Amino acid sequence: MNGLCVIFDLDGTLVDSEALCNQAFLDLLPQLNETVNVLMLRYRGKKLAAILTDIEIRLGRKLPETFEQHYRQRVSELFRCELKPMPGVIEMLEALHVPKCIASSGPMPKIRQSLEISGLAPYFGDNLFSSYEVGSWKPEPGLFQYAAKSMGFMPDQCVVIEDSEVGVEAAAAAGMRAFRYLHKGEYASYGGESIELFDDMLLLPKLLADFAQ
Repeated sequence: MNGLCVIFDLDGTLVDSEALCNQAFLDLLPQLNETVNVLMLRYRGKKLAAILTDIEIRLGRKLPETFEQHYRQRVSELFRCELKPMPGVIEMLEALHVPKCIASSGPMPKIRQSLEISGLAPYFGDNLFSSYEVGSWKPEPGLFQYAAKSMGFMPDQCVVIEDSEVGVEAAAAAGMRAFRYLHKGEYASYGGESIELFDDMLLLPKLLADFAQ
């Protein structure tokens, strides 16, 4: 697979963090009166600022100025206790011998904490890119374009591994092939010629090898 760079999303793709991130909303805002699964479907891959705006509209009031700080603290607490890699991710990374990086909408401290707790940090080193440092959020292409350039690859040499529609849209906008990871029982409502669907991380090395041929 010479000449191929794999750009991974983090939350919900490599680490099982989506439920924890949305549980933090319910812990702090029980008046939302929603299930974690409903919130996951509503907010997957979205920018936190957009999520908070949506929550304010649904609650009919402004959130306190300190809410984001308290939210991130709660997420960090939940991560320390419960965060794990997605099934098959470690085995997949062990078998994937190509340049790879993380491109996440989360802030860098959250990215680093997630990788350390889940045991995935050694697989990526400092090849970590955050929307907060680049100034571009999915579905905009800027984060993936920046990651590709920093890794020394052209967009058509990159494959993006994502679990969200906005991430897949960002990959397409960046001129990159997208492999969308479907969670158990999930149906992909967003599709296209440039998207490969898969539901088992152990299959990814072969899918990428077939793509690179």
